[in-house]
Amino acid sequence: MQDAQLTLDLALTIRHDGNGGVADDLTDPAGLTAWLHAHPGLAPTGHTADATALTAVRELRAAVRTLFAHAVPGEPSRADTGRLLPLEEAVAHLNAAAARTPVVPVLAWPEGSDPVVRHRPAQGEDDLTALLARAAMAFLASPARSKLRACHAPRCVRYFLKDHPRQEWCKPSCGNRARVARHHERHRAE
Repeated sequence: MQDAQLTLDLALTIRHDGNGGVADDLTDPAGLTAWLHAHPGLAPTGHTADATALTAVRELRAAVRTLFAHAVPGEPSRADTGRLLPLEEAVAHLNAAAARTPVVPVLAWPEGSDPVVRHRPAQGEDDLTALLARAAMAFLASPARSKLRACHAPRCVRYFLKDHPRQEWCKPSCGNRARVARHHERHRAE
């Protein structure tokens, strides 16, 4: 589930701005730096993102949101309308990003245990976009993908994992907005 949460968190850097529009948490390197600090282990402590990293992560996010839109039943998030990449391009971008850091197989054979092959980056540190791309691949290829949904509450542009069979929205406040909107629509028709 860790890959799912990381991938969702990346996609959710596009969100409703509270005023009927869409906000992007990754508009500048400071936004990416703040996002990285909220996700320990993605970057070294004290790491500051630069414009190159920001561009790479934003491009990866576009590919991930395209793949999310393709994976969800029904309509994708309203924030993605008119912004989706062609499916083949999104897949190619994800594959290219995942390949940015070559991995080296390493055999470990602890005494009294079976041998295990682990993979580590060839140069030591993982490329950030490669790490995020591999997390997205793991999530999209997992059974958890079947729980992915787009929230269709008024003004919401989020994706979420459906935890309960009756869950329709990403959070309770979205459910409340949807119910209020339905109530107003019914009374407007009378």
